[in-house]
Amino acid sequence: MLEEVLPPVKPTGRRPRCRRQVINGIRWRIRTGAPWRDIPERYGPWETAYCLFRTWQRDGTWADVLTKLQARADAKGLITWDVSVDSTVARAHQHAARARKRGTSRSSRRAQITTSSPTITAWAGHAAG
Repeated sequence: MLEEVLPPVKPTGRRPRCRRQVINGIRWRIRTGAPWRDIPERYGPWETAYCLFRTWQRDGTWADVLTKLQARADAKGLITWDVSVDSTVARAHQHAARARKRGTSRSSRRAQITTSSPTITAWAGHAAG
């Protein structure tokens, strides 16, 4: 079933590794979330699986395979297209987002502090000494 939706094997200098084995290695890696280097040896070299995965990811083959498989399953009535909408709201404390206090920003508060500080006048300087 999967062979029908995969792109044809390009003829190269040597016979390619069994595609089923490599795809199973890719599926194992995606399912477990393990690093590519930890793919079990039964799936072949990890470099082969990684190279095939990246090549097909870049040229859009995985998206095409998914679309074809979904179309086939939908035609057989195997997919129920239910939509679930989640309206969860996560709120943070106002200080977590650096919220302004009463409409003033930090820079304008600094400006108010420096402009409202007393200035030294000539008469204040004589009184000081």
